[in-house]
Amino acid sequence: MRAPSCISPDCLLRSVSDPGLRSGGIQIGASNTKRGQTRRARRGNSPVGPMVGLEKESVMDEKQQQQEVGLFRYGVIADLVHLAPGTKGIYERLREKSEREYAIPGARRSRIAPETIRDWLKRYRKGGFDALLPKPRRDTGSSRAIPQEVADLLIEIKEATRVLSVHLVIDAARASGLVPADLELAPSTVHRLLAARGLMRKPDGAPLEADRRRFTFEKAGELWMSDVMHGPAVMVAEKTKRKCYLIAFIDDATRVIPFAAFALSENTQAFLPVLKQAIERRGIPKRLFVDNGSAYRSHQLSLVCAKLGITLIHARPYQPQSKGKQERWFRTVRMQLLPRLTAADLSSLDALNRRLWTWIEGEYHQAPHRGLGGEETPLDRWAKVGDEVRFAREQNMDIDDLFLAEAKRKVQRDRTVSLDGRIYEVDAALVGTSVTLRFDPSRPGRDIAVWADGKKVHDAKLVDVHANCYVKRNATKPGLQLSKLDRDDDEKGGR
Repeated sequence: MRAPSCISPDCLLRSVSDPGLRSGGIQIGASNTKRGQTRRARRGNSPVGPMVGLEKESVMDEKQQQQEVGLFRYGVIADLVHLAPGTKGIYERLREKSEREYAIPGARRSRIAPETIRDWLKRYRKGGFDALLPKPRRDTGSSRAIPQEVADLLIEIKEATRVLSVHLVIDAARASGLVPADLELAPSTVHRLLAARGLMRKPDGAPLEADRRRFTFEKAGELWMSDVMHGPAVMVAEKTKRKCYLIAFIDDATRVIPFAAFALSENTQAFLPVLKQAIERRGIPKRLFVDNGSAYRSHQLSLVCAKLGITLIHARPYQPQSKGKQERWFRTVRMQLLPRLTAADLSSLDALNRRLWTWIEGEYHQAPHRGLGGEETPLDRWAKVGDEVRFAREQNMDIDDLFLAEAKRKVQRDRTVSLDGRIYEVDAALVGTSVTLRFDPSRPGRDIAVWADGKKVHDAKLVDVHANCYVKRNATKPGLQLSKLDRDDDEKGGR
């Protein structure tokens, strides 16, 4: 049979390097496992493996897939088919081909054993191109890993309650007592079984996905979104590199970035200073839409928002689509800023943040935004709809005081308290009492305010253990004097 005319040695080089030859995860075709030349993906939990019998909507047409595999195999042997059997040097060429890497359709491996290539060549010489097509499985539509009686039970459970997930179907089958205890029911295997019966499609009338609708607030400051993006590695203390995180806020109505900064962590202590800067620059938002992580559910963040009159809204878990505007801005950062960073920009965290803010103010804020109709810039839209933004200075709010963190401590007998591994010295009158410490988490080691009974007592400083060697103690009780002891002994002896 004549070979397809579209195949040539040049086409071979393009085809084996073209990722498009990889199919939708279907493992088809023979492989030679002798001598460890090729490796098969393990059956069961692996997402790549025999997947015959899936719904037609989720896999490629079987015939088209077979042709694709056949074309790949022919591409490997195309420059050998014209050689006569027994040609000198053919085994050396087979070995060279086996050392190359290929994009094998439907397989994880990238190498082909010489015996496999030789087998393809023999099959082509004997039966032409059709002989290179993979043979369909005889057990198509059935599961080889699950006994028939167990498969029938799984299908029956799924048919009775279509809303059950694969894991719940497996749990229900085991609870029935009809599944052997030593039988492994891999979720991927059960999924293929149920999909082959058409039981993984949504029931008629069921919504295809959650009801999502595009929205935009009218005025600036009505809603801010915030999230964290993983950033590049940056030099710290001119010694080591550490991964950093981009904490950012975006105004929903204008797409203005109130503030953004790279930090070395993504916890509450890193988040609050960025929020403080955003509020000082662009006012107080009415609503703050954040992720569902622990940093956004901290007591300190809730307290700050309550004092500022901000409604704190948490996104539903595993629903990144709800913060699409923020995610889209992060994509812009990854495409337009990160590829242009230089070694100088990554020399320190301060240098990286200077480069970030230069890009935001000089490029992003000045460019027409597609989300604003493609003609207005974020700053232009802010100028139009930013007339109702609340600013802390206009309402006589002390932002520094509002963002102070609080911690309760008991004053020790040496008139000290401990905070984040640092020892502070407080007034001696507070020994044994519980006090409230108010401090700025972004400025460790600075003086902290000590409050007791709802009133500020004083500012505590770090204890100076060396200076305390020369400080005169104020005795609360008279000390025992040796001269008095001698005098008492003399008086007793004279009696």
